[in-house]
Amino acid sequence: MKVIPAIDIKDNNVVRLIRGDYEQITLYSTDPADMARRWRSQGASLLHVVDLDGALSGEPKNMDSVAMIVKSVSIPVELGGGIRTLETIRWAFNMGVAKVVIGTKVVEDLEFISAAIKRYGEKIVVSIDAKNGFVMIRGWTKTSTINAIDMARRMERLGASSIIYTDVTVDGTLAGPNLTRLDNFLNNVNIPVVIAGGISCVDDIRKLSALNRKNLIGIIIGKALYEGEVNLREAIAACLRRE
Repeated sequence: MKVIPAIDIKDNNVVRLIRGDYEQITLYSTDPADMARRWRSQGASLLHVVDLDGALSGEPKNMDSVAMIVKSVSIPVELGGGIRTLETIRWAFNMGVAKVVIGTKVVEDLEFISAAIKRYGEKIVVSIDAKNGFVMIRGWTKTSTINAIDMARRMERLGASSIIYTDVTVDGTLAGPNLTRLDNFLNNVNIPVVIAGGISCVDDIRKLSALNRKNLIGIIIGKALYEGEVNLREAIAACLRRE
């Protein structure tokens, strides 16, 4: 199980939101590339980068910051936020991004996500951001009528290689993950899943590992790292011991 630091970018700064609320924002750095180097130096083998402005607007808005992150580290970078056209996907890959994370378009245009998966295969990651069991879209500002598990199964049938499942109700809260909800999601899908939302300490990671779900392949951690509640090296070591 891989530990993946999150770098959320707004106005070219590294920030964190609470439950995706753009009114509840905390600034952690004005240099996203420096933050990427920091997590790499502490053992990260993959970075999860989100363009928050892009998620709201529907097109990337922090391209320079993303480009600098990619250039500054030797590890893979996955990018989400505002990626809703094939042209934008091509731009991301040409810039050196390893994987592209697609969320809103998964709900709004199945033909698009199907075409993207067929063209780029495992380089496309599906993002399912759920609130009370239903998928959220457009930067977490709207809730769809689609059940998260149903959506995951639909993505399995389309051939998606992996899913990032975020529990919006606890994201950015340091309240701990909802283990019951996560276990139910993992139990009802076969596709590999990376989970995000609510991680507050290394013990949370141990509890997730103890679920013993083979399709749980990674954990994205954001606020707990930035607040110093989780040490990245310790978190990685905890996962390695479990393996």
